[in-house]
Amino acid sequence: MFDYRLKVFHTVASRLSFTKASEELHISQPAVTKHIKEIEVQLSTKLFDRKGTSIQLTQSGKILFEYAEKIRNIYRDLEFEISQINQQHKGKLIIGASTTVAQYILPEILAKFNAYYKDIKIELLTGNTEAISALLKEEKIDLGIIEGESQSSYFDYRTFKADEIVLTAKTDHPLAHRTINVKDLYQLNLIFREQGSGTLEFIQNRLKEKDVNINELNTVIQLGSSESIKNYLLHSDCMAFLSISTILNELKNNVLTVIDIKNFSIERDFHFILPKGEQSELIELFLRFAE
Repeated sequence: MFDYRLKVFHTVASRLSFTKASEELHISQPAVTKHIKEIEVQLSTKLFDRKGTSIQLTQSGKILFEYAEKIRNIYRDLEFEISQINQQHKGKLIIGASTTVAQYILPEILAKFNAYYKDIKIELLTGNTEAISALLKEEKIDLGIIEGESQSSYFDYRTFKADEIVLTAKTDHPLAHRTINVKDLYQLNLIFREQGSGTLEFIQNRLKEKDVNINELNTVIQLGSSESIKNYLLHSDCMAFLSISTILNELKNNVLTVIDIKNFSIERDFHFILPKGEQSELIELFLRFAE
């Protein structure tokens, strides 16, 4: 029911990419551009600014995105309330999620899902991307949500949510509010996640594209969770690459800050990871709800 033009805008705004939106929606890039222009004409405003090869939301775009999120959620709630009247869903889902998703994104979704479907019991297992993939392969979970970039022929993958990984430090760090170059990373004390972490894999791949070898950086320590890394940062002059989803409260409370790296960003998608083939009704129900 979500108005299609608004859905196109929402997808472009979430991905900050016309190309990614066209791939996700299975329509051509000119079609995506056409829908966006139609909304801009209707609202008499510009929604995106182009900066080189990237795009950013204008102030009008940010306002529309906020309302598009609200409208999308209202439609979703309507559909699921009607569904709840028409069908009685029962059963159990065992979900595996990598640590960032499990700690910062899933709790709100699970709480809302449980409010609608009280007869569906959910068990959540947490681990890094490598561990969640292993659990699904061993059929110990029904579906997973992961951060990693690697994909296996054993599974099907669906996009869950967009995310960005940013360089983070405490607000009174000597380099706070400064822009650095990617090669400056060699001069910094850094903290990374543990081996097997999807976040670590993603950072390593993006740095490699800029000819930066993560193994040659000064890694002070590797820690097994974003919470551990954040608390370490507060008591040191180290920096760390963290998902923006994990530091929203710290940014709001001005205890951590984002260090800008010139001409470098790490954007990614979280993915559902599923057994090959047709999914059960309960899995499809959860996937639709969490979209």
